[in-house]
Amino acid sequence: MSGLLKRFLLPLAVVAFAVVATIGTAGLWMSIGGAPLSIHGWVAMALGISGTVALAWVLMALAFRSDRDGWDDRADSVADDEAADPKTPTPPET
Repeated sequence: MSGLLKRFLLPLAVVAFAVVATIGTAGLWMSIGGAPLSIHGWVAMALGISGTVALAWVLMALAFRSDRDGWDDRADSVADDEAADPKTPTPPET
């Protein structure tokens, strides 16, 4: 399998699973007597799910990039330096 195909196969599988799960949940909801969604409800649900997934992907990408670039190590070392040498607060002048 080529690298390009592998790169897009997992996201495609995740999206396919999400579509099947959404349709299955909607079918279950209708079978138990739930009120049908209007087109506005479907659009709102699709936008909400898409926005949530996009936000999760972006935040996870930032977390991985931060770890890979060493930002976490720098923040830990600053916190350790401050813990080792706490600054004594000075009283305000009157």
